[in-house]
Amino acid sequence: MATSAKAPPSDVAEIVDVGFEYTHLVERLSPGGRYIDAQSDVDSPWVPFGDNAAIKHLAFDVRQNLFSNILWVKKPGAIGTHLHRGTITMVCLEGSVRYLEYDWVATPGGLILETPGESHTLVTDHPDGCKLFGWMQGPIEFYNADASHAMTADVWWYIDHYESYCKENGIAINPKLYV
Repeated sequence: MATSAKAPPSDVAEIVDVGFEYTHLVERLSPGGRYIDAQSDVDSPWVPFGDNAAIKHLAFDVRQNLFSNILWVKKPGAIGTHLHRGTITMVCLEGSVRYLEYDWVATPGGLILETPGESHTLVTDHPDGCKLFGWMQGPIEFYNADASHAMTADVWWYIDHYESYCKENGIAINPKLYV
């Protein structure tokens, strides 16, 4: 007999001590939960990414070559062809975006999943461009129009992108971004 899934109890709006036996290790070793204000520039500024785009860096995890950010393509345009060596999960926040290699268009709330070994050419035709929130893992290789390798961006590149901009503009490095 099949049972239907039910939501967990939600009748208590207070902290409940669940008695996790490894709390002492979590308290000692975990960077802990945190909140990053992505709506303002308080926690992370918009860092230019080419002539028509900017990145708001949200998290860097050097142990897993994992990074999170919001990519803002400010008006109709493209982010060049790139090849993923890891997984990418993105949500379209504003505007719309598509890849030349596919027949879909992502709109606000839409989920984009990318797997290692795929190459894409990101394009927005929306008059206001697009904003994409993403969690990315592994290197991203960018290519020129003749398919020659232009650059590789991984967690170290994104950290340098953020920190160099902050140093050049007198902005304090935010330790909350490092997990």
